Amino acid sequence: MGQYENLKRGERGAWISITAYLILALAKLIIASVGSSDALRADGLNNTTDVVASIAVLIGLRISRKPPDEDHHYGHFRAETIASLVAAFIMVTVGFQVILNTFQKIIENTHSQPSMLTAWTAIGSAVIMLAVYRFNLNLSKKVKSSSLYAAAQDNKSDALVSIGAFTGIVGAQFGAFWLDPVAGLIVGLIICKTAWNIFRDATHTLTDGFDKEELMQIKDSIASDEEVEEVKDIKGRLHGNQTLVEVTIYVNPRLDVKESHEITVRIENLLEEEHDIQHAHIHIEPAPPQPL
Repeated sequence: MGQYENLKRGERGAWISITAYLILALAKLIIASVGSSDALRADGLNNTTDVVASIAVLIGLRISRKPPDEDHHYGHFRAETIASLVAAFIMVTVGFQVILNTFQKIIENTHSQPSMLTAWTAIGSAVIMLAVYRFNLNLSKKVKSSSLYAAAQDNKSDALVSIGAFTGIVGAQFGAFWLDPVAGLIVGLIICKTAWNIFRDATHTLTDGFDKEELMQIKDSIASDEEVEEVKDIKGRLHGNQTLVEVTIYVNPRLDVKESHEITVRIENLLEEEHDIQHAHIHIEPAPPQPL
């Protein structure tokens, strides 16, 4: 039940993100309107999408906790990966909207000097989001949640976005009015870049992609068993926060069924201890005769 408890713990990170984004989005949009800042307005819209994205992560974590049933023999762990995908689509839609609106402002040359209140709002938001980022990053590593890790990366990009908005607003105070809308443009680009990273990781997982170096490390661990003559084949894939491995190994053909079974049990324990892999399918074949 540890994997389900981890998913439940991961929900705390999603709730913290939702609360922070709701408060910051509302504050930024109001202050941006009063203080005439395109950069802060774009930042506020970014946080609005983050609320929806965080809700998607929360729903994905909730669904992932459902136990296996007659239609989902491996459980529902991939729901959180799908949630990451949904969040990416939401983010890129708003990112493009921010970019288009900023281009329109630049073309129309409708610049105004934003107030310093908008700058202090932006930098204060950056500090808050960096704290949320650190919390969610550490939590995502503890519970091994891909969607919460994606949310943490989004938290970090939001902090950078707010720092960029602060820079643009301060620049506008010294007569460089173009810096504020340009900062808004950069915000839109960062939103799209973050969305692309989340989309890439989610699709890689959903199409059964797996890190080559990690697979080689797992293979070396299996090959280190003294009774494994060769690792003939090994495959890995991610199922939410779980790693699934399929392995074919060669052993001494003179071993009986009981002795072969003991090897698989030993390897399963090894994989759990060294790589935290709790689902491994190990197929044993007799080693072919060595050529003379």
